[in-house]
Amino acid sequence: MYIRHAEPSDAQTLVTIINAAFRVEKFFIEGDRIDIDQVRELLGKGEFLIADDAGCVYIEPRGTRCYLGLLAVNPAMQGTGFGRKLLTAAEQRARELYCEFIDIRVVNLREELPPFYRRLGYVECGTSEFTPDVRTLMPCHFLHMFKPLA
Repeated sequence: MYIRHAEPSDAQTLVTIINAAFRVEKFFIEGDRIDIDQVRELLGKGEFLIADDAGCVYIEPRGTRCYLGLLAVNPAMQGTGFGRKLLTAAEQRARELYCEFIDIRVVNLREELPPFYRRLGYVECGTSEFTPDVRTLMPCHFLHMFKPLA
């Protein structure tokens, strides 16, 4: 597995990877998870790590904290440790950026995610409203989790 920093020319590949991985959320959200303009906007604020055109993760430094999102793995590669390796690379990159903590948000309806992150050292620390401008098929909210990087 080769993990590298995504370039602007990778934007369409990132869209494809993310939307394929997030199809699992179709039971509560309509449409694609992300589009090319959103990826380009994120590339202007943070960075994506991309692996073998089959997985990616977004990180955005925010002072001593780093936000991590859009951990996405091609469905054919899920369950192989690919996502864990991407997450480890993202945590290492956050350390390189002098961040002391890494923060994530997961949707409460994705019940498999909190245990996954807990096993990797993340701790729940609160909740918030789901993205207000996204129409959902059922009520949901975000669970916030963090991990110290020291």
